[in-house]
Amino acid sequence: MPLYVVATPIGNLQDLTARAREVLASCDGVVAEDTRYTGQLLKHLGIEKKPFHALPAYDEERRADAILERLEQGASLALVTDAGTPAVSDPGALLVHRAVEQGVAVVPVPGPSAAIAAVSVSGFVQPRFHFAGFLPRKASHRAGMLAELREVRAQLVFYESPQRLARTLAELQAALGDRPALVARELTKVHEELARGTLSALERRFSGEVRGEVVIVVRGAPELAAADPALLEADVRARLAKGERPKEIAEALSGQYSKRHVYQLALKLER
Repeated sequence: MPLYVVATPIGNLQDLTARAREVLASCDGVVAEDTRYTGQLLKHLGIEKKPFHALPAYDEERRADAILERLEQGASLALVTDAGTPAVSDPGALLVHRAVEQGVAVVPVPGPSAAIAAVSVSGFVQPRFHFAGFLPRKASHRAGMLAELREVRAQLVFYESPQRLARTLAELQAALGDRPALVARELTKVHEELARGTLSALERRFSGEVRGEVVIVVRGAPELAAADPALLEADVRARLAKGERPKEIAEALSGQYSKRHVYQLALKLER
């Protein structure tokens, strides 16, 4: 009754692991984001007449119960999405959550991941990365998330559609500053492209028609030097005397000090 979470190629079919092929061939059925797409993959592998259970993102909650029932009846199922690792900005997270709650064995079968592939070639030496996935569609929610990420001292990894790429690069620049970044497009495919530059330069580069799946990696916030309390206080006092508001001061000094710390100090001194 295990639920295998199987990573499939993000482009190059040779990236499928031997273990993933073995699981897909031997399991009792396949849970697929799009049965037509996965059917093509299985046909390429010589695996045919495999029972399918469709699990599209828009209907995952309704369909999860029937799949869990099959697992509890003793069937072994392999969860796959159209490309990459399931449940990572793809359908499957809810099914995995419910399977764990009900005591079903969940077994990872690791393999291709667009996020990991992009980080591995980013060229940024920060050892940590923060996977943000797709930004929220609602403008206020996007702004809130980007505000939270501004001071994160780790590489920031985003997924984006080609149609929204230029707009997202502009919003990243406005929220994070004009940082170095990588746009990885069509990873492992024939037209793979790794475009490097500042966010503003990349926005100009991708201002026209863009095709293919996209990963954006942005260098994280720089490490800030330890603040000399006396010098910082003197600077903040001088700016307050000129009529600058605490929010403006925090913004102006955010490249040197913690924005939150400067803001709180300015509020205190303003009183």
